[in-house]
Amino acid sequence: MKIAILSPVAWRTPPRHYGPWEQIASSVCEGMVKKGLDVTLFATLDSVTEAKLEGVCERGYEEDKSVDGLVHSVMHISHLMEMADQFDLIHSHFDFLPLTYSKLIKTPIVTTIHGFSSPRIWPVYEKYNGHVYYVSISFSDRYDKLDYIANVYNGIDISKFSFTEKPGDYLLFFGRFHPDKGPHDAINIAKKAGKKLIMAGIIQDEEYYKKKVEPHIDGEQIVFVGSAGPEKRNELLGNALALLHPVFFDEPFGLSVAEAMTCGTPVIAYNRGSMHELIKPGETGFLVKNAEEAAEAVKDIEKINRAFCREHAIANFSNERMVDDYYKVYEKILNG
Repeated sequence: MKIAILSPVAWRTPPRHYGPWEQIASSVCEGMVKKGLDVTLFATLDSVTEAKLEGVCERGYEEDKSVDGLVHSVMHISHLMEMADQFDLIHSHFDFLPLTYSKLIKTPIVTTIHGFSSPRIWPVYEKYNGHVYYVSISFSDRYDKLDYIANVYNGIDISKFSFTEKPGDYLLFFGRFHPDKGPHDAINIAKKAGKKLIMAGIIQDEEYYKKKVEPHIDGEQIVFVGSAGPEKRNELLGNALALLHPVFFDEPFGLSVAEAMTCGTPVIAYNRGSMHELIKPGETGFLVKNAEEAAEAVKDIEKINRAFCREHAIANFSNERMVDDYYKVYEKILNG
């Protein structure tokens, strides 16, 4: 079985800090290599993989602002499509652009839909429905006009997340600083609960950060630590009393939620999108409607069994589980 895995080129694969789609593409790729498949990863040329590496972009366009992101993207996608006949299957993690090649090549394409940025992109998915195989990353994120071959939850490398039985006394916000992720409400929750809040992640919306977040950062109760790499991420997640995930959009999955639970850390999240698929209320965290309910939930967080949080995450959101599920998808497509 010769597989081509198409990763985005915004960031390196796997990413140094942020890059959830690149992270999943990497995890699937390395997992398939371990299964003995002949895998070629199409990614930036500074990517790290045990598979064969193909690419035309030296670095991710978010890491090298001298290049044009769209030009980088179309050059990258076309490079794979011009080699398509060398593969039995193409697994795309690159949103909707590669779909436009699907009727020009004979190699079947399975596309993991990592989320819909807007309803305006639905027509592209609709056009190729029935010709391309779609996989959702949560049942909550499915579009009812599309046919799906499977749902496969995102997986994480369990070995990179340590279990912490006795955490510190701080709450954690870990994610993009963007209105969708609700860091401003994480601050509200922490203040209402009277708890210290550590905030980590990339600043995606500079104006929003300066207006809604930065004025509250005092270095004592509200602490900003910036982007966190793997070791710092493990430390922050594991030692947190709880992860605050006050999302203001219907999140397709939420890697940080699964990562936190893998460390044994419960999650308090707004009940939107896939959150009810990831979190078991009262067992691995709490689903709430607003900052007031979240602050109340903080009072009960120590009742959560942290060992069970980790067991739940490993059973449902491990790389091994994800790779096995995608392997079944590959077999289903190729065996008819």
